[in-house]
Amino acid sequence: MGCCRVPGPVLALLLLLCPSPSPACPAACRCSPGEVDCSERGLREVPWSLSPNTSTLWLGYNFITVLGPRSFPLLPGLRLLSLVHNRLELIHSQALLGLRVLQELDLSHNHLSVLTPETFLPLTSLATLNLGSNRLEELEPGVLDALPQLQALLLQDNPWVCSCSILPLWRWLSHNREKVREKSLLLCRVPEQLNKYPIMAFADESFRQCQETSLSPQHYIAFFIIGPFSFIASIFFCTFLGSLVVLYHSLRRESHCWRRP
Repeated sequence: MGCCRVPGPVLALLLLLCPSPSPACPAACRCSPGEVDCSERGLREVPWSLSPNTSTLWLGYNFITVLGPRSFPLLPGLRLLSLVHNRLELIHSQALLGLRVLQELDLSHNHLSVLTPETFLPLTSLATLNLGSNRLEELEPGVLDALPQLQALLLQDNPWVCSCSILPLWRWLSHNREKVREKSLLLCRVPEQLNKYPIMAFADESFRQCQETSLSPQHYIAFFIIGPFSFIASIFFCTFLGSLVVLYHSLRRESHCWRRP
């Protein structure tokens, strides 16, 4: 039986008329052009079969506890990511790689207690960050400095420890007041005497006892010189003092000998 060949121009026309297959949508999610909604699906990890064209991803109200290295597939156009009301305890420093155009990230209502500057380094376009209702007691220096385009920050309802460890956060807040949302809800939790005290109400005098005590190279040189010198001087002093004691007892013994009849 002979085969029927379709002319090239006809084949090209058929390919243009036939609709291309739509990008895969995770079985547990609802998808529309550019948007994937995986909220309230009992998920324990980020679905991997996401369309590269996704611009909005809703992952709220699930059971995700950890974002490991490269937790997200290639999503070059993702602009909004919501992980609200999960059980996030840890975000790996390479978890958010590839999300360079992300503009809004909602991590509120989770169990985060530690964040490192490396976590947010890939998010060079992030404008809004919500870290409210977590377990943050402090923020390491550089966490917020890693977000050059940040315009809106929410930090309310965290158990902030208002000691010297919160000084880096207070400095950032003092210089970026216009970027902080819900300022009245940014309150101390510890120590007890400062419970519910507004962090933004502190002044420079409040951290006077927390001034940095780092030593300059001149201090170290002085210690290296004075240390051995002091040790040698103490040896000579002890030797001299011991010699005086011995000499005193010798003279006293000789005086007793001369007094004998």
